[in-house]
Amino acid sequence: MQFGRTYEEFEVGAVYRHWPGKTVTEYDDHLFCLLTMNHHPLHLDAHYAGETTDFGRNVVVGNYVYSLLLGMSVPDVSGKAIANLEIESLRHVAPTFHGDTIYGETTVLDKVPSRSRSDRGIVHVETKGYKQDGTLVCVFRRKVMVPTAEYVRERGGEQPGRPELREPEKKPGKKSDRRGE
Repeated sequence: MQFGRTYEEFEVGAVYRHWPGKTVTEYDDHLFCLLTMNHHPLHLDAHYAGETTDFGRNVVVGNYVYSLLLGMSVPDVSGKAIANLEIESLRHVAPTFHGDTIYGETTVLDKVPSRSRSDRGIVHVETKGYKQDGTLVCVFRRKVMVPTAEYVRERGGEQPGRPELREPEKKPGKKSDRRGE
């Protein structure tokens, strides 16, 4: 399975539809809020959200939706990234609620070779997130520094640092730990 792309593999105008989607649960939303210390009652207090807001229920915190989409895009966009350089823009277009499923897709807007190093380039992408009914909920643009194919080859191929598998050594005079022997 491919994980990320080299600079040469990106084509301006290409669209990557990320799969699978993610159904957002109340637990996901609350855990993210608590981990990031966002204690706004719109996200955590069902009574408050139901009684005092226009939404009538809890709204999933926007940074979780953004984080989901960013994560969904990694296998297609930044799985080989040398660096995430910039989040150029981020817009939350519509609310996401507990039980909604988020799907994402990324479009390659531009790519330019690095001016300082020939073994990498900068890819400019836009990621959009949709709910199960097709409602656009989030859009962001970012720039990612990615390696060239030469860079990947010089550093050991697609999975550098992955250890070679080997069988455990048997000690002389010891019985096998496996059952039935």
